[in-house]
Amino acid sequence: MKKWLIPVAIVVVLGFVMMSGYNSLVNLSEGVNGKWSQVNTQLQRRADLIPNLVETVKGYASHEQEIFTQVAEARAKLAGSATVGEAAQADQAVTSALGRLLAISENYPQLKADANFRALQDELAGTENRVAVARKDYNEAVQSYNAKIRKIPTAFYAGILGFQPREYFQIAEEAKNVPQVDFNTKP
Repeated sequence: MKKWLIPVAIVVVLGFVMMSGYNSLVNLSEGVNGKWSQVNTQLQRRADLIPNLVETVKGYASHEQEIFTQVAEARAKLAGSATVGEAAQADQAVTSALGRLLAISENYPQLKADANFRALQDELAGTENRVAVARKDYNEAVQSYNAKIRKIPTAFYAGILGFQPREYFQIAEEAKNVPQVDFNTKP
C-alpha cells in the first residue's frame, strides 16, 4: 500500500468535516438573520400602529402633551436602531411610553368606550404578543448558533471562517420595573 494514501484520506475526511461544519454554520447564521428580520417586522408593525393610537387618545386627552412627545421620541429611536442592543433599548422605551399612554386612557371613560380605541388597543396587544414571540425565536436561534460555534470541532475553525458569537435581545434592567400610574389627577 502506498504511504501517501493515508495522509490524503485524512485530509479529504477533514475537508468534508469542515465543509459540513461550515454549511451548518451558514444555515444557523442565516436562521439568526431571519429571526432578527421577524423581530424587526413586528417592531415596525407596532411602530406603525402607534400614531393611530396616539391620535385617538389625543382626541380625548388633548392636555396630556408630555406623554405624546415621549411616545413619538421612543418610536423614532426604535425606527433608527441599528444593532440588537439599540433595538432592545428602544423597544423598552416604546413599551414604557405605551404603558403610560394606555394608563392615561383610564382617566377618560368615554375613550375606553370608543370602538376605534378598543380596536387599536386590541391590535396593539396582539402585536405585543407577536413581538414577544419574535424576540423569543430570535434568542433561541442565537443560542443554537452560539452553541454550535463554541462546540468542538467547530470551535477550531469557526472564528477563522468569520463566524462570531451573536448578541441576544435583552431587556434593560429598568424595564423590569412596573410603571407607576396615578389616577388621583382628573382631567
